[in-house]
Amino acid sequence: MTQLLSAVLLACSLQLARAATPIQLSISPPSNASAPIRKSFVSFSIEFSSFPDFAGNNSHPNNFSYNLLNNLDGLQGSKPIIRVGGNTQDYATVNASQEAALIGSYDFNKSKDYPTTISIGPAYFESYNTWPGYEYIHGLNMGKNGTIGYQTLVQSIPLICKALPVDKLATSPTTELERICYVAEYIEKTRLIRDTVKLNCPEVIESGKLRYYSPSFAGTSNSLNIIKTFQVGLDEDGGIAFIDSHNYMGGATQPGVTLQKTLMNHTAVVLNVNKHLNESTLLKSLAGIDLPYLLGETNSLYNQGAPALSNSFGAALWGVDFNLYCAATGIARVHMHQGNNYRYAAWQPVDTANETIGTKAPYYGNVMVASFLGNLTAGNVSVANIDLGNTIYESAYAAYVDDRLERIALIHMQEYNYTVGGPNAGRQKAAFTLRLPVNSGVSAVDVSRLIANGSNAITGVTFGGVSYNYELNVGRPVKLANTTAVETIKPEDGSIEIDLPWSSAVILQLKY
Repeated sequence: MTQLLSAVLLACSLQLARAATPIQLSISPPSNASAPIRKSFVSFSIEFSSFPDFAGNNSHPNNFSYNLLNNLDGLQGSKPIIRVGGNTQDYATVNASQEAALIGSYDFNKSKDYPTTISIGPAYFESYNTWPGYEYIHGLNMGKNGTIGYQTLVQSIPLICKALPVDKLATSPTTELERICYVAEYIEKTRLIRDTVKLNCPEVIESGKLRYYSPSFAGTSNSLNIIKTFQVGLDEDGGIAFIDSHNYMGGATQPGVTLQKTLMNHTAVVLNVNKHLNESTLLKSLAGIDLPYLLGETNSLYNQGAPALSNSFGAALWGVDFNLYCAATGIARVHMHQGNNYRYAAWQPVDTANETIGTKAPYYGNVMVASFLGNLTAGNVSVANIDLGNTIYESAYAAYVDDRLERIALIHMQEYNYTVGGPNAGRQKAAFTLRLPVNSGVSAVDVSRLIANGSNAITGVTFGGVSYNYELNVGRPVKLANTTAVETIKPEDGSIEIDLPWSSAVILQLKY
C-alpha cells in the first residue's frame, strides 16, 4: 500500500510539474533585478592554517589550485578574491626566526579539523606569491591580547607589506574581534595597524588600500551585534569598506539536518539569506551605515561540513541556488570557505592521511554560478530571481547583460538518491515552459546541464559535459566523450520547452 501511494504521489507531482503555469520572461530587467554585480562575485575564503597547502610556496606552488581558480576567472572575467582567515587566524602567533611556514598542534577537545595552537614564520607568506594576479584579504589575529598579541600584530605587518604589495590587496586587513570592550579594542588595534603600516609600506595608505572588513560576530552573543557596535562608534576612524558577515545553513552534527530539508531547499535558502538582507537594511536605518554587504565566509554546514551531505552533488546544487539568490538580492560578493580535509571543500589541495587530492562536487556549483554570471567586466550584469510561486525544490534566475536578457538558470532540487530504491525507482523529470515576449528576437537557446548520477553522488559530476577532475588534466576543463556538451533548442511561438531531471540544474543561453 505504501509503495502504491508513493507511486500515485510521484505521478501527481510529475503531472503538476508538466501542467505548471509557464514562466513569463521579460527581455528587459524586471523591477526586482539586482544592481550590476561586482567583479569577482565568486570568491573564496581559505582557512588560515590550510593556506600553505592550498597555495604552496615558491619552490612548490600548488598548480592544481591555481588551475581551478583560473577556470573561474575565465568564466566570470575576474579572478576570485582570496580571504585568508577563519577560526585559526585567531590562534596564530608570529615567530620571525622560525624556518617552517606553519607549526601547529591539535587539541581534539576543541577541533579535530585544524590546529588550535599555531606559529607562523616568514615562509608562510611565500604562499602569496604562487597565484600571480590574485588579490588577497589577510586575516590578522585581533583576538589575542597582552604582549604576545601586540607583538604578533606588529611583527605581521612588515611580512604582509613584503608579501602583499598594493596590487595584491583587495582591502587589508580583515578583523574578527569578540571581546566585551570590542569597540575600544578594535579602534586601538586598527590604529596600531595603521601606524605600523605607515612605517613599513606607506604606499598602502597613500593608495587608499588600508581599508577594513567589519568584524563578523557569527556565533557570538547579542552584545556583539554588528548594529550596536556601529552605533557606539566602531567606524570612528572611517576605515571600514565592507560589511562582512558569515553564514552557514546549519551545523554538521545538528539534529534534523538533511540534504533535502537543509540544503536542497529553496525556502531554506531564502530564509537564510533574508536574515542578512534584513541586517543590511537595519544598518542603514538604525546606524546610518550604507556599505556593500558581503559574505566573507560561508558554506553549507558549520564545523567543516558533514560527510555524505556537504561533499555531495546535492551540496553543489545548493551552492548554485544560494549564490544566485545572493546575487539577485544585493549581496555584494560571496566567499565560499575552504579548508584542508574539510567536508564542504570545493577541492582537496594535497594528499593527506584523510583525503586524496581532487576536485570535489561543490566546485561544479562554483563553475555554474560563474558561467551564469558571465564576464562581469565586459558589461553590466544584473540578476533577477524568477518567482515560481510556492515552490520548495525548484528555483529560477535570469541574467541581464546591459539590460537585455541573456541567460536563464533552472535548478531542480527534488532529491534523487541513485543508490536506493527498487528497479522501478527511475529518475523523474520536471518539464518547464518559458514564454518569451512576442518578437523577442531569440532564434535559439543553448543548453548546458549540471548533472551527476544523483544528489548523493560525490564523483562523476559534469557541467556542459566538461569535467574538472584532477586526474584528467590537473583541474583544467576536459570534455568527456560520453557526455553531451551543449544542446541547442529553438523556441516555438515564443515558448521554450525544457526537461530537467530531478537533482540537476541547467543554464539556457539565449541567442539573438
